[in-house]
Amino acid sequence: MKNSTFRCFFIYLFLTILAGCAGRQAPAPVVLLNSQVESGSEEYTASTYVVRPGDTLYAVAWFTGNDYRDIAEFNKISKPYTIFPGQELRLTAPIVKNPTRHQTTNKTTRSTHPTSQPLDKRSIDPPNPQAYVDRKENVKPQNVTSVKKPVTSVKKTSPKGFPDRVKTWMWPAEGKVVDTFSKAESGNKGIDIAGARGSNVVAAADGKVVYAGSALRGYGKLVIVKHTDTFLSAYAYNDSILVKEREWVYAGQKIATMGSSGTDSVKLHFEVRYRGKSLDPLRYLPKK
Repeated sequence: MKNSTFRCFFIYLFLTILAGCAGRQAPAPVVLLNSQVESGSEEYTASTYVVRPGDTLYAVAWFTGNDYRDIAEFNKISKPYTIFPGQELRLTAPIVKNPTRHQTTNKTTRSTHPTSQPLDKRSIDPPNPQAYVDRKENVKPQNVTSVKKPVTSVKKTSPKGFPDRVKTWMWPAEGKVVDTFSKAESGNKGIDIAGARGSNVVAAADGKVVYAGSALRGYGKLVIVKHTDTFLSAYAYNDSILVKEREWVYAGQKIATMGSSGTDSVKLHFEVRYRGKSLDPLRYLPKK
């Protein structure tokens, strides 16, 4: 009797598991993706940043997930955007307080001594490539599509702001993946796609260009696109850049041509960033 009962129980358990597996059509569980952005990792969430030796404004923006123009405006820094070790930079817009009606105007003014030591204004070396950032509490898998022909003519209407999530991810270029993501400290923080010089590099998702240039050492001609308040993507080693900073772009829109600037072979280096932490782009791009 006992053997019969146990046999029935195991058969029921097996059929239940089998039915659950057969009915699962959703992507991999969210927890697998969240394991890459666990608490206490290298994500940058502070509202200020203290400049370190070797930093530039471009590198700070890349590391904290901001537009370098915004940081310059928040901190009243003009071109050529010189910053100094020990300088504390605001990463958010300052709060403007309205003066009160009964504010007295006959107060005598008196000078005060500085409350902090002067900053070290010695010249600093160019920075090593650092990570752009983004902010969000939860990271969820996004819908994906296959690579499409680049969009050559798009009706451009500037959105009012960034969406809550990325609607679609697509491959930024056609070619063979010759290097993949690594969590190692000195490992590849994205993927490398080999291709022909001058071939199309397209935006992997809708977004706004927050950087287009070659001021970040080690990335060559670089384009950085911000997709939401939490996600960015980067496109490095380009031969030419076809978009301008603060321009809104669309998934599949041609933004650059593949090249070898900053590297020794023709390829696209592609990264996805979340709060400054590198994520494996293959978790977002559609399977080939």
